Amino acid sequence: MLRVLCLLRPWRPLWARGCASDGAAGGPEIQVRALAGSNQGADLKEREQMSEAEVGVFVQRLRGLMNDIAAFPAPTIAAMDGFALGGGLELALACDLRVAASSAILGLIETTRGLLPGAGGTQRLPRCLGVALAKELIFTGRRLSGTQAHALGLVNHSVAQNEEGDAAYHRARALAQEILPQAPIAVRLGKVAIDRGMEVDIASGMVIEGICYAQTEFHCCYPDWSAMARSQLTATSTFWVQAILLPQPPEYLGLQERTTMPS
Repeated sequence: MLRVLCLLRPWRPLWARGCASDGAAGGPEIQVRALAGSNQGADLKEREQMSEAEVGVFVQRLRGLMNDIAAFPAPTIAAMDGFALGGGLELALACDLRVAASSAILGLIETTRGLLPGAGGTQRLPRCLGVALAKELIFTGRRLSGTQAHALGLVNHSVAQNEEGDAAYHRARALAQEILPQAPIAVRLGKVAIDRGMEVDIASGMVIEGICYAQTEFHCCYPDWSAMARSQLTATSTFWVQAILLPQPPEYLGLQERTTMPS
C-alpha cells in the first residue's frame, strides 16, 4: 500500500510529527510513504513572534519530526515541486528518496538569516553529499535548482515541471510503484541494514547485514509463521543490532588476577 502525506502551508511540527509517528501509519500494510508539498520551510514571520523559550520548543519538536520520518520503517519519498528551503529541505533529507521538479528551489539558507540548520541539516546533508560539499552549501546558504540538486546527487530524480505544478509528485508516485511489488519485509530490512550500517565501521555493518539477511531468509522459508513469533524474531534481531551499535565495554583480566602461571 502507498500512503501519501501532503504538507500544506502553514504546517505544524506537532501535527506532522503525529502523522509520521502514528503506530498505524507504520503498520506492515504501509509499504511506501510519499511526502509531497509545493512550498515547504519554517515560517520565519511566525518565528519572529515567538519567545526564546517557544523557539527552543519549536526547534526541538521540528527535530523530533525529522527523526520520526527518518525512522519510519517503510521507504519514504520526498516530492518537491516548489520551494524546499531550510526546514523544507531538512524534511526531504530525512526521507529515503527525493524527487524534485527542475524548477524547484532547494537549499539550507539559515546562515543567510543568522541561523543554523537545526532540524538535522548539519548532520544529514554531509551524509548525503560528503563533508566538503555540505559545508560549502551551508556556509554560503546557496540555493539550487532541481536540476543542479540532481547533478550533485542531492535528489534521486529531477523532472521537467508540468502545467499543473505537480511533476515531482507524479514521479515520486511512479517510483513508489516500482517499490510496491517487491517483498515488503526485504525492503524494510534493507533500509535497516543500510541506515544502521552507515553509522558504524564496515566490519560491524557486515554483521548487521547478516542479521537482516537471516531475517529475510527466515520469512521466505516460513511465510505462515505467526505474527507473534515474527515480532519476537524482530525484537531479537533489534537487540543484536543495538548490541553492535552500543557495545558494552569489555572486562579485562590483569596479570594480578591469574591464579596459576602459564605453562
